[in-house]
Amino acid sequence: MDTDNGKHRSILRRIAHRVMLERGLLPDFSAEVLAEVASVQPQRIAAGGGVRDLRALLWASIDNDDSRDLDQLTVAQELPGGAAKVMVAVADVDSLVSPRSAVDGHARTNTTSVYTAAEIFPMLPERLSTDLTSLADQQDRLAVVVEMTVDGAGGVSASDVYRAAVLNHAKLAYNAVGVWLEGAGPVPAAVTAVPDLDANLRLQDEVAQKLRASRHEHGALDLQTVEARAVFEADEIRDLALEEKNRAKELIEDLMVAANGVTARFLEAKGRPSLRRVVRTPRRWDRIVDIAAHLGETLPASPDPRALSAFLTKRKAADPLRFPDLSLAVVKLLGAGEYVVEIPGRGAPGHFGLAVRDYTHATAPNRRFPDLITQRLLKAALAGAAPPYGEDELAELGRHCTTQEDAANKVERQVGKSAAALLLEGKVGQRFDAVVTGASDKGTWVRVFQPPVEGKLVSGFDGLDVGHRLHVQLVSTDVERGFIDFKRAGD
Repeated sequence: MDTDNGKHRSILRRIAHRVMLERGLLPDFSAEVLAEVASVQPQRIAAGGGVRDLRALLWASIDNDDSRDLDQLTVAQELPGGAAKVMVAVADVDSLVSPRSAVDGHARTNTTSVYTAAEIFPMLPERLSTDLTSLADQQDRLAVVVEMTVDGAGGVSASDVYRAAVLNHAKLAYNAVGVWLEGAGPVPAAVTAVPDLDANLRLQDEVAQKLRASRHEHGALDLQTVEARAVFEADEIRDLALEEKNRAKELIEDLMVAANGVTARFLEAKGRPSLRRVVRTPRRWDRIVDIAAHLGETLPASPDPRALSAFLTKRKAADPLRFPDLSLAVVKLLGAGEYVVEIPGRGAPGHFGLAVRDYTHATAPNRRFPDLITQRLLKAALAGAAPPYGEDELAELGRHCTTQEDAANKVERQVGKSAAALLLEGKVGQRFDAVVTGASDKGTWVRVFQPPVEGKLVSGFDGLDVGHRLHVQLVSTDVERGFIDFKRAGD
């Protein structure tokens, strides 16, 4: 493919649209959807009738620097005895997106926003997701609030779910808040502009760290995978930059994990069905055991999240530079998550990676359809109304959401590979250090370290398995198909 005749960004956008369609996803909103969303009126904010007025609390959002589709706000209150009350406000998307509407139909088809290297394909039209249903800065909004009392040991001792009116007092970004919480940078200006917000954020961070420690004691896995984003100069791709974890991202992650667990248990206590997010017991546990043995560690023959968590913690301390490679191997061997229906009294699989039994997706209804489904189930339970979905429909939706999430992930990966192929197309013949990230009858896959790119090993793969390290040579790139081919080089 001759990429000299077009800008990299436009090439990737065209590829993204094509791959969306090939994977059964809709890249564009229909005329019916656009006409419907144009007629949507802003939320009517009124306390009473089961809606609490919590706009005076120090709510704030923390998200990516350029995010406008804000799904959640957080705030905390200190309690006696080292405990704290934490509240997570989730955007009330359901108030403006009716079931069976044209907008809902598009969301139900794709089930998720798709984030590619050159273009974002939002699940909801931007007039909703980045404006009317976004918990935007300084805007009154309706929300579903998940309230948790967290004790000094990081356990959730009490919880509640209710509707409320909220106000985002500060739109904050992960990077700025992260370096501040880690003591490596100043307090962000948006924090200092709101009296007492700095102390509230530090309290939230303290609670989040307690929740995280408690989860890890129960076997939650501390994984650190490599995620790269395309860096453009004008419309030309110049590099792939690694996305780094920081304290602010952990804060939001830990509070959302807790809120999702509370939501699942709330629906179960109400005798209501729910759409659970599960990661089953890994089928390739034996390979995880082999990887541990190669590193001089012993894991039990049967899957054990606590043993695996302890092993990962030890390896992270012993070899932090190679820990992302080990994490990636474990992630591949654990298998993908899925959505299944949980009927009270019948039980459902838990989430192996998080070491929790009760878990759903509820905190991102602007970006994920399962979260919007859960929000409707919650609001029906709060109102004492019949569930908006029957058990059979929920089961079918769970299967569909799992399938479409996989399709969306493949689109993102394929466009990411096309971006990487654009970056590498002038480096055919060069050698790289690599790690095996996949090995099956379909092929063997490797990731090179710099730039962080994954490709197929087309020769020299005999005897290799996930986690093995080797030297590879770049054989060819195909931007259109997102193919990057390597062969094994002499060790």
